[in-house]
Amino acid sequence: MQRHEAVQRSEPRLLAFLKDVLVCSLGAYGGPESHMSVFIDQLVVKRTYLSEAELIELIALCSILPGPTSTQTIVSIGYKIGGPLTAFLTMLVWALPVLTLMTILSFLYQFLAVYEVSYDVLRYIGPMAVGFIVVAAFRIGRKVVNDLSTAFLMLLGAVTTYVVRAPWVFPAVLVAGGIVSILQAREPGIWHRVTLHPPWRYLLAFATIAVGGIVAAAVTQHRLVELFESFYRYGYLVFGGGQVVVPVMHSELVEIRGFMTNQEFLTGYGLVQGLPGPMFSFAAYAGGMAARSGTAAAQVAGAVAGGLGIFLPGLLLIYFVYPVWEGLKQMKAVRIALRGINAVAGGLIAIAAVILLQASGLYLENLLATALSIALLVSRKVPAPLIVGGAVFAGFVI
Repeated sequence: MQRHEAVQRSEPRLLAFLKDVLVCSLGAYGGPESHMSVFIDQLVVKRTYLSEAELIELIALCSILPGPTSTQTIVSIGYKIGGPLTAFLTMLVWALPVLTLMTILSFLYQFLAVYEVSYDVLRYIGPMAVGFIVVAAFRIGRKVVNDLSTAFLMLLGAVTTYVVRAPWVFPAVLVAGGIVSILQAREPGIWHRVTLHPPWRYLLAFATIAVGGIVAAAVTQHRLVELFESFYRYGYLVFGGGQVVVPVMHSELVEIRGFMTNQEFLTGYGLVQGLPGPMFSFAAYAGGMAARSGTAAAQVAGAVAGGLGIFLPGLLLIYFVYPVWEGLKQMKAVRIALRGINAVAGGLIAIAAVILLQASGLYLENLLATALSIALLVSRKVPAPLIVGGAVFAGFVI
């Protein structure tokens, strides 16, 4: 009888929590910093699912892990509330609305072609999106650069990824940043032993999918398999928000594989800035665009492969790490390595702005659109959706 009553009490609590997650999803614009303020307001202040100190702790945990920081944070809260199932439902409610919208937007260019609307109406979205990346690079740079070492690592990440445009270079420089940071620290006891009892099945699943995806993509050479493997790889190679994954995606999807043009890539990235929810949902647009050579169903499947691929590794890592977080956070080496990793990631974002601006064309109107976007973002007086809408409107009237 007591167990039945407990289940009855837990179900309304779960539904109420998921409703609050949906409120967060529909109200969270911008990057992880903006998302965290929404989490504090809705989940800490209004609903008291956890304390502010506990939320900050979870943010620290998710900053250490590769993957989308704000998504992993809210999934961790779901895990704290009700375990793995609640965490999974939290992921769905948080990401599905904007993933659906970005899947629909992957058909935008076909829609314009059917109604014989010139693609020029979207010409200002790309330069505007560069403005978002410039501001993100500046804000992240201010956080991660606090001495000569982190400044050097940020410069190293920028120069290396500008010169070498290959997928392997991104994880290589991130790992190098963490190693350099640890070697330079020269602090004793950073590798002290801690007692952990991790659920290894989730790490095994994470690694199996990673290795299996690489093998399957090489053997089958099927577009959907290749897309899932690529986006799964993006999901476990980047630290931070959606801005960090941009240079990785652009290098492989545009420059190496030619799945879409630079303008099409930037159009999708610009549009996602005007939508609420996680910016990793850009993967649905990119996956759909990469699979558009087939049927509409194949294009939707490409969007699903992109969205599922990029969010799955972060979910599995939360399942693996959250149960052992209390012990893991005592290991000083993890925090030290993160300094270097974040500094290199800042360099990746900064140079991505340069690469994308060059690819858009250094024309006066493009530079003005980028400069105006930066000015409006820095002023903090114009919401991101209005900036995106203004870029689309300008394409129609100018």
